[in-house]
Amino acid sequence: MIQTLRRVFLTLLFLSVSTSNTFAADDAEGAQEPVIDVMGTVADHDYFKVPKFINGGKLYLPRIFYWETAEGEAQLSAYASTKKALASDEFIETDEGAIVPAGGGSIKVDLSITSHLVYFWLGMGLAVILTIMAASRYKKGIGRDVEPKGAMQNIFEVLFVFIRDDVARDNIDAHKADRYVPFLFTMFMGISFMNLFGLLPWAATATADLTVTATLALVTFVITQFSGTKDHWAHVFWFPGVPGWVRFILTPVEILGLFTKPFALAIRLFANMLSGKIMIIAILGLVFIFADLFGAGAGFGVGIFSVSLTVVLYALKVFVGLLQAYIFTLLSAVFIGMAAEDHHHDEEGYHTEHIAEEVSA
Repeated sequence: MIQTLRRVFLTLLFLSVSTSNTFAADDAEGAQEPVIDVMGTVADHDYFKVPKFINGGKLYLPRIFYWETAEGEAQLSAYASTKKALASDEFIETDEGAIVPAGGGSIKVDLSITSHLVYFWLGMGLAVILTIMAASRYKKGIGRDVEPKGAMQNIFEVLFVFIRDDVARDNIDAHKADRYVPFLFTMFMGISFMNLFGLLPWAATATADLTVTATLALVTFVITQFSGTKDHWAHVFWFPGVPGWVRFILTPVEILGLFTKPFALAIRLFANMLSGKIMIIAILGLVFIFADLFGAGAGFGVGIFSVSLTVVLYALKVFVGLLQAYIFTLLSAVFIGMAAEDHHHDEEGYHTEHIAEEVSA
């Protein structure tokens, strides 16, 4: 047991040192680099981080711009990297680091590939690939006619059955629930992978980007609205059985609620993953701060504390990553279930009349 803990400790110490390139800002001529750049680390980048012995630790990603010249001519330009775009003399870099057309004009849409987008593709792509592989095995009868074989298929089946039975069917009408299982399962698996990727050295947490979580929440919002029944929309705009003057109060609240639900989904996932990433970077960054202020000995001494605490935080982050994926999926199912639910107006009318009779009596 002690030997295992020792190996884990040495592994985390190696990872903290090997990822030291993430604690410094990008090179800038005539400017002194900060010892630790927390927000620069969690920010989206135009490059893909790799071990430092590979191309200096950065693989630059394509830049794609839909832009308009000073004369009003629309153009679509693609470059292998930011450096290539600047070398073309069509674009220049401002003091704030933004890319703008050299001769005037403006960039209308930036379609560039970024690090967070790459990990978004990897997370969702891996979820789809695993699902396709599992489906092919089920078509062959493995897991359907005979028991599942292999750890991967058993884990996949446990997760799938959990999402189907405990998330979809528990929160959506029984005769409608199964049609949403593929969406909910893809969300759960994709978000889980994106959350866990952030724990790998040189990797980025895509869900620590508000753009990513807002996109996921937008998908849930669209599916929820298209799943809404006539009864659902009647309860949003009309409220059967409710006095007319009360509707003027409740309707704006319900309409606002349609948008606050996906907003809460996006902010919750984003805030939890971003805070966890910042916490780990800050704690590991103590090693470099103390080494810079007091020497290598102090850095090594603090490293014992920092790395030990990071081991605990990594275990907590794994749990939180899976928990946040579950919460996002569960709330999505709840919102869809509320919209797709069939209400019974006759029963509502009966109860309303019954209550009115009791009050008048």
